[in-house]
Amino acid sequence: MEIIKIDSNKKKYKNLLLLADEQESMIDKYIDRGDMFVVTDSSTVVAECVVTNENDGIYEIKNIAVLPEKQKMGYGKMIIDYVFGYYKDLKIMYVGTGDSALTIPFYKRCGFSESHRVKNFFTDNYDHPVFEGGKQLTDMVYLKKNKG
Repeated sequence: MEIIKIDSNKKKYKNLLLLADEQESMIDKYIDRGDMFVVTDSSTVVAECVVTNENDGIYEIKNIAVLPEKQKMGYGKMIIDYVFGYYKDLKIMYVGTGDSALTIPFYKRCGFSESHRVKNFFTDNYDHPVFEGGKQLTDMVYLKKNKG
């Protein structure tokens, strides 16, 4: 298993990102300005993460995705732990997600706590209704984790 930072041709890895953010135009807004990390297992990409630098020591996980058949095997937590160690100036890491019982508990297990919400994010920014676990997503829930 290896974690690799991808510096070029990031769109080659977009298919996996579409599992976590199903609208390609939304991914296009952050993929080029973010740092992309991939987890490979026997040369197969099993997980990806895109992180943006938002301000002095403040970063945001814009997308994290794990192949469905590799979920619940520790890859998501592994890549989060990796990016926490990667950024030496990191003070706070944010992650935004839908108000879903499938994703929020994962981030809380990784040490994140709820920070704030952006009302109607999904209905205002996506060209179609977004569902997760049978529930339509409307608000973006931001969670944060302080380093240290």
